[in-house]
Amino acid sequence: MAVVWQKLLLVSANSSFKLGFEMKKLHLIKASACVLSTCLIAGVNAADLKNTSGKSVVLPAPKVSIATHDAYLDHIRKHCGKAYEGKITVDNAKGGGFAGKKLVMHVRRCSDRELQIPFHVGNDASRTWILTKTGSGISLKHDHRQSDGSYDDSTMYGGHTLDAGWDRVQSFPADQYSKELFAQQGIPQSSGNTWQMFIYPEKFTYRMIREGREFRVDFDLTKPISPPAVPWGYGD
Repeated sequence: MAVVWQKLLLVSANSSFKLGFEMKKLHLIKASACVLSTCLIAGVNAADLKNTSGKSVVLPAPKVSIATHDAYLDHIRKHCGKAYEGKITVDNAKGGGFAGKKLVMHVRRCSDRELQIPFHVGNDASRTWILTKTGSGISLKHDHRQSDGSYDDSTMYGGHTLDAGWDRVQSFPADQYSKELFAQQGIPQSSGNTWQMFIYPEKFTYRMIREGREFRVDFDLTKPISPPAVPWGYGD
């Protein structure tokens, strides 16, 4: 009788072992199916985002910019082709070459990346402000020319934004090229220059500041005038 009971216990143990083994197999199969299903779903989603044409894609490096810089340039770009007269509202170094002369800004050339704005002082058409998206912000350059169109010794100085600024106001502290140019020309104090441009619905402002110095011209955007002649060094 004892032998019979031992056999029955052995059969029961083997059955329990087999049942447990089969349950583990079933669990592993389910787990594998879940993983496979997830992978298949992920694969489909990934395929939606990839080039499936089988051909290589050639793209230029993206021209990145931030919202405030885009909006700022868009506000100015709305005036493309128009010219406006301005007046000096602040100049704490009297006797400069601007006093008593007609001051005109002309939003002359506009692209997605660059704006060219000649600044005429009387009959002097030597100055063009150039605002450019750089991928790191906005650059302001002063393109100065001689009357025959050749480059002035003092040209392409300016600055670059350091932060987001505002959609109506941007500041351009002097860049390294400008600092070295000013040192070479014997005016190292200009290395502290920061240029600012404000664009509001009725007024555009060009401003230069540094310690002890401020110069500002305000242009009336409510009264467009006839565009001036082509700036020196530029074609039609």
